[in-house]
Amino acid sequence: RVGSNYYKDIDIRLVCATNMDLEELAEQNKFRQDLLYRINTVEINLPSLRDRRNDIPLLANHFLNIYKVKYKKEHVSFPDETLEKLSRYKWPGNVRELQHSIERALILSETDKLMPSDFILGEKSAASGEEVLDNYNLENLEKSVISKVLIKYEGNITKAAKELGLTRTSLYRRIEKYGL
Repeated sequence: RVGSNYYKDIDIRLVCATNMDLEELAEQNKFRQDLLYRINTVEINLPSLRDRRNDIPLLANHFLNIYKVKYKKEHVSFPDETLEKLSRYKWPGNVRELQHSIERALILSETDKLMPSDFILGEKSAASGEEVLDNYNLENLEKSVISKVLIKYEGNITKAAKELGLTRTSLYRRIEKYGL
């Protein structure tokens, strides 16, 4: 412990992840070689999501279950055609892009079915006049959704907080954070 004169044995398991070639970086003296040998006991290479399309429905349902609870929308589900669309997409942002896409679709959806049209995957079509996000920044998305819900309820914090699945206090904090 910091400040102690005595050692205390500990037993830990350290899990590290990177998309960099640490051996190459160690050869270039951009990563400490001794640290590489300490952390590299077992190496697992995980292919990108586009190379494991069979995992997409499983992961999509996993993230949906998490966000159904978080946003209090317990009855939301995927029809088969939505899972097919998600499985065909290349996912350049890998699992995080899938996760954020599902969260965004669930937040913005007003039905119990997440339809293929609820997912904007590399598409730039905004003919309907609706705002189309060109990135997956959750802060921008959250600000946009809060703003729309506040407009929908004409500034009624109680109703807006209920729809967003937040407490009034949490909504006030976000309003202050985003200057709404």
